[in-house]
Amino acid sequence: MTAQILDGKEIAKGVIARVKSQTEALVHATGVTPGLAVIIVGDDPASHVYVSSKSRMAKECGFRSSQYTLEATTSQEELAALVAKLNADTSVHGILVQLPLPAGLDADAIIQAIDPAKDVDGLGVANAGKLMTGDLKTGLISCTPAGAMVFVRQVHGNDLSGLDAVVIGRSNLFGKPMAALLLAANATVTTAHSRTKDLADHCRRADILVAAVGRPQMVQGDWIKPGATVIDVGINRIDAPERGEGKTRLVGDVDFQAAEQVAGTITPVPGGVGPMTIAMLMANTVISAHRAAGREPPVF
Repeated sequence: MTAQILDGKEIAKGVIARVKSQTEALVHATGVTPGLAVIIVGDDPASHVYVSSKSRMAKECGFRSSQYTLEATTSQEELAALVAKLNADTSVHGILVQLPLPAGLDADAIIQAIDPAKDVDGLGVANAGKLMTGDLKTGLISCTPAGAMVFVRQVHGNDLSGLDAVVIGRSNLFGKPMAALLLAANATVTTAHSRTKDLADHCRRADILVAAVGRPQMVQGDWIKPGATVIDVGINRIDAPERGEGKTRLVGDVDFQAAEQVAGTITPVPGGVGPMTIAMLMANTVISAHRAAGREPPVF
């Protein structure tokens, strides 16, 4: 038996279609167009690729999209002043600061300065705190775990009562919010990490196994419970001599070929969680715009 593969591109398309329809309905009912402001500092090529794709998707969704490209020499005060200006702009419903910031800038101070109602990346302490206390109604959930939960719900529905979930990784960006989302859906959750003893044994108990450690192909096929749902959040570039000298390829934190023979459902890398992250950023922006207009926000 080979696992069912969860196609992130297709599922993300469904999220984007709903964002578009909700945007059209909001504009029609209130005249409010969701506004997303993206700030990029410096000239990191990968960051520019990410920002371009986010801006393009925002326009496709019918948003008012604005991009602020700042020099690498931008000071902390200048960046904070731009965030404050966007906080005060009622036509902006989402503010995204592309990370990493150049050396010398305090990224955390900038993230915390974003109005929590416009923190569409869900990284500020106000939104993180709401998630940790089980308030999924009034905050904004960080995009990658929100996207991973869409996959989980596709397989298991909204209520995970009686299911064991294991999250490998305890980062503030993904591991902790993912564990909180699973817990809020009534799963029994174990958060494992680099210092966990007998990691493979913990994994073998998991009906839902989420890997987010940044170690290529660390999770072996025999770590996986037969029929389990495996969500691979890792993106690692490894050498691929079979493709030619100096060539590389992307792999996840899970040994996909081995896991595919054991798991019930699995996400691929690339093409799994990645496309969902941008889709959930758009979802958070339309949710924020609905709240600003005094309307009941959609659920994704």
